[in-house]
Amino acid sequence: MYNLKGGVVVTKEVAELQKIIDNHDNIVFFGGAGVSTESGIPDFRSKDGLYNQKYKYPPETILSNMFFYRRPEEFFRFYRDKMICDTAKPNAAHLKLAELEHVGKVKAIVTQNIDGLHQMAGSENVLELHGSIYRNHCKKCGREYGLDTVKNSEGVPKCECGGIIKPDVVLYGENLNDDVMNRAAKAINEAQVLIVGGTSLSVWPAASLIDYFRGNHLIVINKTPAERDSFADLIIREPIGGVFSQIVAKK
Repeated sequence: MYNLKGGVVVTKEVAELQKIIDNHDNIVFFGGAGVSTESGIPDFRSKDGLYNQKYKYPPETILSNMFFYRRPEEFFRFYRDKMICDTAKPNAAHLKLAELEHVGKVKAIVTQNIDGLHQMAGSENVLELHGSIYRNHCKKCGREYGLDTVKNSEGVPKCECGGIIKPDVVLYGENLNDDVMNRAAKAINEAQVLIVGGTSLSVWPAASLIDYFRGNHLIVINKTPAERDSFADLIIREPIGGVFSQIVAKK
């Protein structure tokens, strides 16, 4: 164990992370489902994740573009039940990342999550690769709707024009937003430090963004092995909220 300034006791790995953060001012955070599980939002692939729960159809099938159009009632039943987690609150990781952004350390957050917790914590430059539950639009006329319209509707939510209201989340079989991908690639390419947290980097094409990194330090914070562990300068096998709760944000 190590003593940091202020008397905070941390592990050797967290002390090294603190040192790297202190010495750089262009840090990008790339996060996955593991960032939000500590806020009570279920992931997909863990033993308690959605893929290991019993439904009439597999979650990966329900959350596909084809299923959305063929069985919209079943899609929205699952979506309201399992994908809308609007009572969740930001955890220590979200809050510290926002603080690090405000002191000029973190320049961008690239997230695979759709829960909006980074923004709720105060982060401003958040690039949502897979969209957000808080944005919805009519497939017919394009009118935009908030979360409550979908959450409080019954059956298939419909626009005043008669069109189906679709959540602005990327379903299986859909392409990621080109503009968001390009901005994420640019941020990662220009970063001095890339912190990858709460993701095994197994979901493509989002995981391919890591290939754009040319900076000084690649850091992985994940409780289980990740695809790019062999490329990392620092690997921390601790809960991500616990790690960031030990970090001191300073200019």
